Amino acid sequence: MIYGSLKKVNNSNLYLQKQKALPKTYFNHTECNLSRIYAFIWRVLKDKVKFKFNTISRTMKTGKIFLGLISIFTACSLFTSCDNDTNDNIKRFPNAIVTIKPINGGESFNVWVSEKVQGPPSNLTKSPYGNKEVRAIANIKEEKDAKGKTKIYINWMDSIRTKQAIVLKNPELELKKYGEDRLEIINGFGTVVEDGYLTLRFSTAMRDLKLKRDLNLIVQHSEKEPYKLVLAYNAHGDNRGRMASSLIAFRLSEIDKIAKKNGKKDVTLQLHWKSYQGDKQVSFKYHVRDDSK
Repeated sequence: MIYGSLKKVNNSNLYLQKQKALPKTYFNHTECNLSRIYAFIWRVLKDKVKFKFNTISRTMKTGKIFLGLISIFTACSLFTSCDNDTNDNIKRFPNAIVTIKPINGGESFNVWVSEKVQGPPSNLTKSPYGNKEVRAIANIKEEKDAKGKTKIYINWMDSIRTKQAIVLKNPELELKKYGEDRLEIINGFGTVVEDGYLTLRFSTAMRDLKLKRDLNLIVQHSEKEPYKLVLAYNAHGDNRGRMASSLIAFRLSEIDKIAKKNGKKDVTLQLHWKSYQGDKQVSFKYHVRDDSK
């Protein structure tokens, strides 16, 4: 993955929360109950340590509770059984952002991981997303078949909301209608430009997770700035409250056209957006996608 170098970005530790419009999810394993036990223990521990530590006795009492819960936690780790996949915690977390590329109407598909790593899945035939090309967050493992060809074993994957970047005829006049609400782009796993897509992990304040929101990428092309992009966010009035984060991917088809017209294989994208600290921008190195290969 080619990560952009973000400047003045809020380094929030917020992680992925499921978007309203996410399509199918494919899981290749059964969910383990261990995480539920951990969550239960944490809730109990959190309730117990609400005491004001004004006396030694309360401190000792809380200490005993803490040690007891740690013992339970350890025992659960040792004796709670899951299937072979979920017993390995590494497989429970995403390790790749991929492109799912359907073949023959989705009857088969390829998994694009990087310029050097791509191939068909070894444990699936049909694409869970039909004939639609999408970006996805996944836990995968690279394998080689008997002939040495790369195949991708998918432990699980979950599609990312994927849409085209928008080209406006009169960007100066039309841009405002797409929204000027504020958000933060997170510098870390999930924010990457590759394989014809700008994938962003972002966070924003909200009260109602079910409320409709619009997030669009505008191509603001000019002779001076041929690869300028503007991230436009419309929260529809709900831009206060607790911070939540998610992922979104934009296909850069128009950028590919402009770059090829200019005879460029590698370009620098300039992304602009409105954050809670004011207007921000960041540069991404982008290798133009070429589907003719």
